Amino acid sequence: MFMKEEMTITVQTTIDAPIETVWKCWTTPEDILKWNAASDTWHTILAENDLRVCRKFSFRMEAKDGSFGFDFEGTYNKILKHELIIYTLTDGRRVKVEFSTLNDKTSIVETFEPEGENPVELQRGGWQGILNSFKKYTEQQNKIDL
Repeated sequence: MFMKEEMTITVQTTIDAPIETVWKCWTTPEDILKWNAASDTWHTILAENDLRVCRKFSFRMEAKDGSFGFDFEGTYNKILKHELIIYTLTDGRRVKVEFSTLNDKTSIVETFEPEGENPVELQRGGWQGILNSFKKYTEQQNKIDL
């Protein structure tokens, strides 16, 4: 089993783009820099991603006004191209990202263990905000690619 269900948060979205476009945007550092923010007041200034089992990723996320920032880092545990990514964050929490397709749309379901400092709803809102930003960016990229 991946993790105890009662101790997880799930966010999800459906993207109007094929899995190949979604996967590229999710995993390519140049793309990650353009969508990885929970709101317009945040941005990612550095993205490194070695998408292989036992390898690492690191994203530097900062408030645009410079008031706060943090590194979002982890190690990949399992990768099934176009289907699944499981990773462990540096604080030991686990995250599972599931990709599925129906026609030319792609569903993403992201399940994560919450941290203990912030309220669950704040964490859910932040992760959903990032997923919403990803959806908007990826659908724009899909239109460009057409």
